[in-house]
Amino acid sequence: MYTHNPKINNQISIWLITMFWIVSFMIVIGGLTRLTDSGLSITEWQLFSGILPPLNDEDWILYFKLYKEIPEFKLQNFNMTMNDFKFIFWWEWIHRILGRIIGIGFLIPLIYFSFRVKISKLLNLYLIFLLICFQGFIGWYMVSSGLVDRVDVSHFRLSAHLFIAFLILSMIFWNYLKMKENQNILTPIKKMIPFLFLILIFIQIIIGAFVSGMDAGKVYNSWPFMGTSYFPDDNEFISLFRVSALSDPSLVQFIHRNLAYVIGFFYLLIFIKIYKNKMIDLYKSINLLGCFIILQIILGILTIIYGAQILLASMHQISSIFLVSSCIYFCHINSKSN
Repeated sequence: MYTHNPKINNQISIWLITMFWIVSFMIVIGGLTRLTDSGLSITEWQLFSGILPPLNDEDWILYFKLYKEIPEFKLQNFNMTMNDFKFIFWWEWIHRILGRIIGIGFLIPLIYFSFRVKISKLLNLYLIFLLICFQGFIGWYMVSSGLVDRVDVSHFRLSAHLFIAFLILSMIFWNYLKMKENQNILTPIKKMIPFLFLILIFIQIIIGAFVSGMDAGKVYNSWPFMGTSYFPDDNEFISLFRVSALSDPSLVQFIHRNLAYVIGFFYLLIFIKIYKNKMIDLYKSINLLGCFIILQIILGILTIIYGAQILLASMHQISSIFLVSSCIYFCHINSKSN
């Protein structure tokens, strides 16, 4: 609780859950922007002037001319028409506008509540706002990597951008739960266990961004084997232990697959421990988490089999939002011990 005033607490909780859904929508749009190869369609960081989209033919010609100067157009999309360009432009423009909406939507209520609640009690929310601002910088840092000498953005910068987005989402949801879930539980498991599980989930998200950034989901489209063997046959096993593995599409897909198995196995151990020790207060949260793990694995397999088809790949990312959120919920419930 931020204050003893229930009205203000209710206002803060409504604000936080609203921001949670807007950020979730932003992550979905960001994923679609990547899947449609739209992220490089706007080649300048126009914080204020970029709010308005092209309003006439001259504006469209100017934006298209700027796009024609980058390697993605020269080497990959040289046959693109104006209508094709407009399609990718709108995805990136919506993504950037949502970023501004999130920034303003967080800042204005934060200032308002700063006059109603002691600022010392809102420091964690100020930290979230700083992360939102930093995310804008990382977004442009990512885009800039694809404007010179390459036709895509750096998958390392893409993963940083996605990781921070999920970090912001998780922190907003955690603060919301702090206001809504007040009932203590009698028998929690060691707090380090859910925390380690959450770390694994975040690592998987980072590796998933590598897969997306390098189009690694299109390399081996079979399961459970990668082609005719469990390990990709275009690599040696020793290559897995080199730094260069993180820039190799087939090895990154291999890591992503097997980390999913590790997460699934770790979950089963936690699930068995909770039910074996009759930790009734955790049944709901661990069951919910399990449902989204199963869904995420199924969608991941289908995404691989169908060559990262846009609809399936987007559903896979949407499911990851629910997976992370259910993991945060599990961690929070387990932390509420007497």
